[in-house]
This record gives sequence, C-alpha cells and structure tokens, in this order.
Amino acid sequence: MSSPRERGKSLMESSGSEPPVTPSRYESQKRRDWNTFGQYLKNQRPPVPMSHCSCNHVLDFLRYLDQFGKTKVHVPGCMFYGQPEPPAPCTCPLRQAWGSLDALIGRLRAAYEENGGSPETNPFASGAIRVYLREVRECQAKARGIPYKKKKKKKRTSEMGGGRDDSSSSSSSSFSFS
Repeated sequence: MSSPRERGKSLMESSGSEPPVTPSRYESQKRRDWNTFGQYLKNQRPPVPMSHCSCNHVLDFLRYLDQFGKTKVHVPGCMFYGQPEPPAPCTCPLRQAWGSLDALIGRLRAAYEENGGSPETNPFASGAIRVYLREVRECQAKARGIPYKKKKKKKRTSEMGGGRDDSSSSSSSSFSFS
C-alpha cells in the first residue's frame, strides 16, 4: 500500500499516455488549504519561508481565520450563553467551528509531510496546536450549553458478529452514539 505522501504526489503526476487523474475532494481541499497557508506566510511582514514556520505561525493563522467564521459563539456575558438554540439574535462574534479547524489542521499536517516536511518538525502536529483545538472545542461547547463527550468504542462480543468479515460494515458502527 502506498504512503499518504506517495498518494498525494501520484495525483499530481501523470504520464503523457494516461489521462490525468482527477484529485479527490479531500486532495483538492488539502491543496487549496496548503496554498492558502503558504500565501498567509508570504503576506507576513517580513514574509516567513515554510522552512521557518512554527506552531506560533499556525496558531496565528487559525486566529486569523476566525474573522471568516460562520459559527456564533456566545461570550460568557451574553444572555444566551449556554443555550443550544437562542430565541433571538445577539452581537456575539462569528468564529470558525471547532470541527472545521480540526479538519483543516489534519489536512495541513498531511500536506506538510507530502511537500517534503519531516514528521518530527511538523508545526501542525505540535502539542500547542492540540491544546488550542481542545480549548476551542471546550469553549464552543460551553457557549452552546452542550458538553463535548468523546465517543466510546463498543466492546465486541461474540454475538455482534463473531467470525464475520467487518470490511463491508461501516466504520461508524463501532461507536456508541449515546
């Protein structure tokens, strides 16, 4: 099986005799995100080369993206703070949703390594990024009044398909949604 780096590059390269492979939605989004982040670094004063990028640049990028968010995040002083469905509009800021940021970091983390970066120096894999995402998730959950609970895996029993091949079942079937 090919590595993520090889899969990403194979989509970019095609020989003259074969028709070009259309990249998947994920690959297209990953390339678009990578280019956007690269442009963000170039627009810094002074410009930051990717080789000098740190987790602080990534955190600044995530905060910069908040201005384009579409998720209402109530502040603690808002009368609707903690209400999942507020009855009226308020002046609380729009932010990027935690799930969007989490997915973005996953794509950028993969793109960094596909573009020659070392896993050991990947700024998108930094502990500071994980802490930031956890804080965003918790803040947004409190603002909506919905505590975030990690999904727990179901325990497998012999009754649940002892010897059957699980390759045809959906991956979400192994999680409890209660």
